[in-house]
Amino acid sequence: MRRLTNWVLAGTLSGILGVPTLGYAENRYDSLEALGEALFFDVNLSANRTQSCATCHDPEYGFVDPRETAAGKAVSLGDDGESLGDRTAPTAAYAAFTPDFHRNKDGKYVGGMFWDGREADLEGQAGGPPLNPIEMGMPNKTSVADRLQENADYVRAMQNLFGADVFAQADQAYDGMTKAIAAFERTEVFAPFDSKYDRYLRGEIALSKQEELGRVLFFSEQFTNCALCHQLRTSAIDPQETFSNYEYHNIGVPVNHKVRAQNGVAQGFVDTGLILNPLVDHAAETGRFKVPTLRNVAVTGPYMHNGVFEDLRTVVLFYNKYNSKAKARQINPETGKMWRMPEVAKTLSVAELTEGPALDDQRIDALVAFMKTLTDARYEHLLED
Repeated sequence: MRRLTNWVLAGTLSGILGVPTLGYAENRYDSLEALGEALFFDVNLSANRTQSCATCHDPEYGFVDPRETAAGKAVSLGDDGESLGDRTAPTAAYAAFTPDFHRNKDGKYVGGMFWDGREADLEGQAGGPPLNPIEMGMPNKTSVADRLQENADYVRAMQNLFGADVFAQADQAYDGMTKAIAAFERTEVFAPFDSKYDRYLRGEIALSKQEELGRVLFFSEQFTNCALCHQLRTSAIDPQETFSNYEYHNIGVPVNHKVRAQNGVAQGFVDTGLILNPLVDHAAETGRFKVPTLRNVAVTGPYMHNGVFEDLRTVVLFYNKYNSKAKARQINPETGKMWRMPEVAKTLSVAELTEGPALDDQRIDALVAFMKTLTDARYEHLLED
């Protein structure tokens, strides 16, 4: 990760977050990252010139979409002002640590972008939304290249970075755009590692008793199953832990009927997750979705791939239902009713979900308290909100 600490406090992000960014004073995009920063915030790359990358990955809100829609905040509204997606926009924070899509030595699919890993890397992800008809809605790469050429500074920068003939073919210009955006997403702006937890690891502060209990429980192999999927590094005190192993699992998430009632998706449609990735053809992968990072999780709800749960504590209770026989634990506190059936039931990650004992309220609250410590310093005010 390239560090930004010596770069000027200028440009969009520094104004709203007060963090060092590349800046683009005097319209100078003399690095790939600086060009990427400008492109990340440019609404002119959408059909109606109303939406940028930052619209659905807002840097003021943990790089997720804070906008209210008819379906709440679960899914994003498109550039056309009408279209709603079916999956929530995951945070772009710490996305640079996601490995390229591949199968590991155990035969498990790992990494990639989007909830189903259908793009291998950040560059591929950056190229998706502009051409998606329910997102930024541009008709083709040529139209995007034309928009880029409306800006003389972009033309100069891209010719300097990619060669004088970069606009000779639309594919070349489009690839240059995605490379620039991805370079910006690999900067420290997206991954400062300065949460309370990080400061605790550096010995700068102490955790509260409740937070410490949550930390111990989280990494315990005896009392919870959290670290089975939400630990990347081998050490529990690694300073660059992203709290995801980037594997794919079916944890039994139910349909978000509120979203489906608004977005026009046909009744009975089943989101089959990983199997929709063109590189995957094994039926056993149906219904699996990528394990998300828990960095900033307390301020980036709603939760799950379809935003079906509003509260972080609900998510912990959802996992706990697999290990608890108590009748009260089979009730979703947000609805007051029984947890609904999984959208895809046949491929549940049963071994992982049933690992560990049931948790009492004290331990559930401690886990939530610990996960709140994973909030970047610049978003800690959102915890109070």
